Amino acid sequence: MLSSFIRITVLMWADFLAAFAIWMMMTYLTNVWKIGFTHAAVIVNFFWGIVLIMPLALQFLVDTIIGNYWMLLLSSFAYSAGLSFLAMSTPPVMSEAMGTCSEYKLECIGEGQKILFYTALALTAYGMSGHITSIGGFMGEQITASGEHNVSRGALVMFFLSFFGAILVPVTGAIAIPLIHPWSIRFGIPAICTVVATLIFLTGTCSYRYVRPEGSSFTSVFRVFVASASKIFHRCPKDATELYERDQELYKAPPTRGLRCLDKAAIILADQTLEEQERNRWRLCSVTEVEETKSLLRIIPICLTFILLGVLSSVGFSYFLAQADHLNRKVGHLSVPIAILLWFYDMSKKCLVNLYVQFANWLGEGGRRYAPAIGIAISMVVGILCLITAAKVEIRRLDVIRSHGLIDRPDDKIPMTMFWLLPQFVLLGGFDGISQTSAARFLTDQFPATLGNYMAHIALGIFGLGTMGSVLSVYVVGIISERGGKPSWFQDTLNKTRLDKYYWTLAAMTAVNLVVFILVAIWYAYKDATAELEAPEFEEAGEPFDDNARCCCCC
Repeated sequence: MLSSFIRITVLMWADFLAAFAIWMMMTYLTNVWKIGFTHAAVIVNFFWGIVLIMPLALQFLVDTIIGNYWMLLLSSFAYSAGLSFLAMSTPPVMSEAMGTCSEYKLECIGEGQKILFYTALALTAYGMSGHITSIGGFMGEQITASGEHNVSRGALVMFFLSFFGAILVPVTGAIAIPLIHPWSIRFGIPAICTVVATLIFLTGTCSYRYVRPEGSSFTSVFRVFVASASKIFHRCPKDATELYERDQELYKAPPTRGLRCLDKAAIILADQTLEEQERNRWRLCSVTEVEETKSLLRIIPICLTFILLGVLSSVGFSYFLAQADHLNRKVGHLSVPIAILLWFYDMSKKCLVNLYVQFANWLGEGGRRYAPAIGIAISMVVGILCLITAAKVEIRRLDVIRSHGLIDRPDDKIPMTMFWLLPQFVLLGGFDGISQTSAARFLTDQFPATLGNYMAHIALGIFGLGTMGSVLSVYVVGIISERGGKPSWFQDTLNKTRLDKYYWTLAAMTAVNLVVFILVAIWYAYKDATAELEAPEFEEAGEPFDDNARCCCCC
């Protein structure tokens, strides 16, 4: 088991380094491809949105067809190919084959490089989503299969080396890679490390424990809709005890009055024997399965308020980075990489999540059921403070640009230290950590353990939907700002764009969203949550959901 754990730990290199490569994408697109920062934000936000939405479908695929091992293996291959294609898409690598120049200029990027680039993004997105889906489940399968009681000293040494390597390699890469100027090498280093990690994982193929997929618990939701639709012309019995319930259910949910149309899925027909109806599970469902489906529908209003949280989160890894790209990075005579802001973001994320978890456990069993809702409300308040801070800093940045005559010189460095952005990155880290933890816990608390994985992926998917929705928000805000013949808030360069007004708009929308969430949360009927909260790990890329964990820094 220990050797298997070592190999799986090494795979985390791919998560760290691939996430870091994508984190640099905003700068690469604006500096090399010379596309507008709003267009670059569209590409980056669509990528992260797909990464966060895809695990829900992949989890269903794992449970029904291929299992965790094959998902992990295929996604690791996709990682390796995606990052390799990303490095190959840079102008110097394929210049002779493509018949283009080898400089990092727009005219040196041909159609072949563009095809490689977008193919690389698709493969890397699948690789990230596959790891988010299966790396935890596969590790759990190996721990369950463990029969080792005596571990050799060499195995322990390898374990600690792999564990610290999984931490030190990405952290060192985050500091060292920005100091490397050629983009082909910046993308090439993560590609090489990912290939090596995948090969190491493959060496344990004969020693892993394989668990065959036994079907998805989420299928019951679809069966309830099909069964209720097939009995649409039947009347529900007045006595709920006449509805079907399996004796072997692990737990039984009492019938509720709402959404009575779904109760038809549990109607026992009089013209067939019960044994005949039980054989076709798409025509007869238990009361418990019906109630689980009802709970899923009842939680939709609250889930809709999570979408704006994804919009807010996406701003940090698109527009915040675009602002930092042309600010002064020097501290004395030392030039520091933009990645230092990511480090502070991750530290804040870890620390505030730990504080929130301690607060939630302090509430005790009686109040713990409300802890996720309180956490979501707190995260919205932190998000509003983050946007207000970002708007104030952007106003100062624009003042410096005007005073130095840099409005029409978008490529020049702005004489303003990038550490002015530090407060908004710290607040963004706290917002992301608390909101993602609270939303995932809120959904998993309301459903049985069999649906736990799916509810966590649904939370990630909602954040991903918000990340992709940020593109629509920019488009709509831009159109509205043009009314009355006024110039759009979003121009072709960042120096002419009024991001401060966009931040104020998002802050107002988040405040309204907070009020709506509080009203819906008060109305919602909560289930008991007796298990204590634990601080989540953010080692995996997604994490978003997940998103969007990009570094490993502990507090």
